[in-house]
Amino acid sequence: MKIIICGAGQVGWQLARQLSTEANDVTVIDNQPNLIRRITEALDVSGISGYASHPDILDRAGARDADMIIAATQSDEVNMVTCQVAHSIFAIPRKVARLRTQSYLDAIYSDLYRRDHLPIDVVISPEREVAEAALRRLSATAAFDTESFLDDKAQLIGLSIDEGCPVVNTPLRQLSELFSTLRAVVVGIRREGKLFAVEPSDQLYVGDQIYLFSAREDVDRTMEIFGKKNRRASRVIIVGGGNVGLGVAKSLEAKPDKIRIKVIELNRAVAEAAADALDRTIVLNGDGLDMNLLEEANLHSADALLALTDDDKTNLLTATRAKSSGCPLVICLVNDPSLIPLMEPLHIDAYINPRATTVSSILRHIRHGRISAVYSVGDGEAEVLEAQVLSTSSIAGKLLRDADWPEGALVGAILKEGKVVVPRGDTRIEEGDRLTVFTLRQDVARVEHLFQVSIDFF
Repeated sequence: MKIIICGAGQVGWQLARQLSTEANDVTVIDNQPNLIRRITEALDVSGISGYASHPDILDRAGARDADMIIAATQSDEVNMVTCQVAHSIFAIPRKVARLRTQSYLDAIYSDLYRRDHLPIDVVISPEREVAEAALRRLSATAAFDTESFLDDKAQLIGLSIDEGCPVVNTPLRQLSELFSTLRAVVVGIRREGKLFAVEPSDQLYVGDQIYLFSAREDVDRTMEIFGKKNRRASRVIIVGGGNVGLGVAKSLEAKPDKIRIKVIELNRAVAEAAADALDRTIVLNGDGLDMNLLEEANLHSADALLALTDDDKTNLLTATRAKSSGCPLVICLVNDPSLIPLMEPLHIDAYINPRATTVSSILRHIRHGRISAVYSVGDGEAEVLEAQVLSTSSIAGKLLRDADWPEGALVGAILKEGKVVVPRGDTRIEEGDRLTVFTLRQDVARVEHLFQVSIDFF
């Protein structure tokens, strides 16, 4: 595919890195020459310095024969105009825009993006994606990462292996023998900073971070087997009342189990706006790093604290302070991936990387074949793909062990006739089945190819 990426920031960089390693022709546009120089020196991509909304710049980037344009600059308006120019002048068939302003995202204005108005095929909202990621972390308190697949019937879970884990030093092949009725499969292990797809002979060691798939009904039992227990969070403190924090608070208010919520926001105007928008939430105006304010918010009795400001260092320090004060669960928003290794030594339970969540949303609309969901694992080290098997897919009708899976790919769960099935070597892959596949980055294209159909591009 020939893809133009507008914006060489964190999201643009991650997209360019992943797509350029998959034999795509990628061109990046940014109005800062230093960012273009950096990305072209580090990645196998072309770079154009200029404003992405200008027709001559798009023309230089090869818009006349491009398959897709992804507008991910810092300006909503530039992204919208870029898609309009891409459609009206260059007839680019697929247009994706990242939009932040909430007014642009209101459902009542959704007609704005019709082809005869503003022709944007896919609108991505980073704030909404991050808020949903925060809620997922809050629902799985013992996990450092989680995502739902197969119509919410299967869940990807990231767990840290501790001293108390009952299955430490046990070969993975024995787990299926010990727990024959458990619908859960370990698919990946991060050990000493390196993520790899598992083999049946692999064992789990203390300090490992593992990724596994579990049927929704078996999540609690799976957690127990790996020495974890989910705690219900009924009292939650949110530090940061901007779009992300406000979105999380609104969603928690809408839940039937009456969660008690307090929001701490430093900016008075933002705090007042949040207070007006929320019904049952107490909003405090002040610094989340202020221990007196945290005590006023009853940190000592809180079940969870979410640090969701737009400043990484504030989030890290707030979460660390809350953890040292005895808060059972702290979740931290971190934009800078270089800070992620600090999570474990600072005893932060889970983190949210806005770049990864946004990239996952965009990749979902790029992947070939009948791929309906994509989740980016870690710093783009791997992906989880959810895909449907069609009659003309190369794996249709084959046993799972006979399909030509790349070495770095594992099937985590299969949905057959509405039921989640544990993948075994003798499981037959049939038309209509939906599979979740954990695959290392370098093997994504080969996995896509297995689901691809000649007459079906997207």
